Amino acid sequence: MTESTPSPKSIRENARGHDLAIAIARIIEETRGKDIRILDLRSVTEVFDYFVIATGSSRRQMHAVSDEIERVVKAEWGDEKRGIEGYDESRWIVLDYGDVIVQLFDADSRQYWDLEHLWGDAKRVELPQSEESPRSTDS
Repeated sequence: MTESTPSPKSIRENARGHDLAIAIARIIEETRGKDIRILDLRSVTEVFDYFVIATGSSRRQMHAVSDEIERVVKAEWGDEKRGIEGYDESRWIVLDYGDVIVQLFDADSRQYWDLEHLWGDAKRVELPQSEESPRSTDS
């Protein structure tokens, strides 16, 4: 392999991170999060691969989004969050899933911290058009 060719392991990890970021963005969309953005940070930092950023309308709604992400990622991806910050204050909730970091903001905090500008070198990942929900809604 040449230096620029990623190893199969990194390709697999990157694909999983990408797919997890998309799945989390879908959960946010389904729980009425707003202004959802996915940033691909692989070319910017080695610490994590993706940010999923969204705005919540209230403390209650941000808690619902955070709780649903945690529930679905654990149930369907077998992945548990490594950490959470800001849940009690609910102005900026950060969920750490290793390669994917979820940032849920209230509107004022999102504007103030402006992560999209701060990480301006990151590539944006478009959220594919929704099909029928790939997740089962059966009880």
